[in-house]
Amino acid sequence: MLAGIREIALITTPSQKEKFIGLLGSGTNFGIKITYLIQDRPLGIAESLLIADDFLNGNKCALILGDNIFHGSGLGRRLAMFNKVSGAQIFGYRVKNPESYGIATLDSDGNILELGEKPQISKSKIAIPGIYFFDENASNLTTQLKPSTRGELEIIDLLKIYHQNKALNLEMLPRGTAWFDSGTFEDLYEASTFVRLMQERTGERVGDPLEIAHINNWIS
Repeated sequence: MLAGIREIALITTPSQKEKFIGLLGSGTNFGIKITYLIQDRPLGIAESLLIADDFLNGNKCALILGDNIFHGSGLGRRLAMFNKVSGAQIFGYRVKNPESYGIATLDSDGNILELGEKPQISKSKIAIPGIYFFDENASNLTTQLKPSTRGELEIIDLLKIYHQNKALNLEMLPRGTAWFDSGTFEDLYEASTFVRLMQERTGERVGDPLEIAHINNWIS
């Protein structure tokens, strides 16, 4: 929303759909429109671009993983500059345990040399967080992917196609940006502790959609 995105497809499981609708509704309370789509089985992040093909209708898009949490000064408006992306835009975040993430290896000028998924041994410690901006070709290129050994359409394989086409760009997230991949109970606890501390110390809300909608003049 801070990046100016008002049409959102929320992809979830059949059992969770009604819970999300109960929480967020149609989005009108926030001055946005939410469309709910179903992924019947966990067949990969890239499959979301196929599920959302009709929703996208040939438009550019941003894709964010539901268990990824980002917080940083001016981050949303900084992301807004990628709404007219050409090719694909990814981001880099330095980590100490690259074996847990998709990793980008860069040259001395910051250009991408190669991409790897959870490498056991890696010279690079630049992780790829779960937020991506894609041009109009994303869904079509995803149809070229084949399932990995774990039976999923891997987002890293889609990024590799963009890289081969010299259409993949990477920008490091600003220093001081907080990123949580809260896919485990422990990670979720860390993220919730961060949000609680930020709100208690600053007296300001973190990621409040009503507040953001008001700031954007989308609601009165």
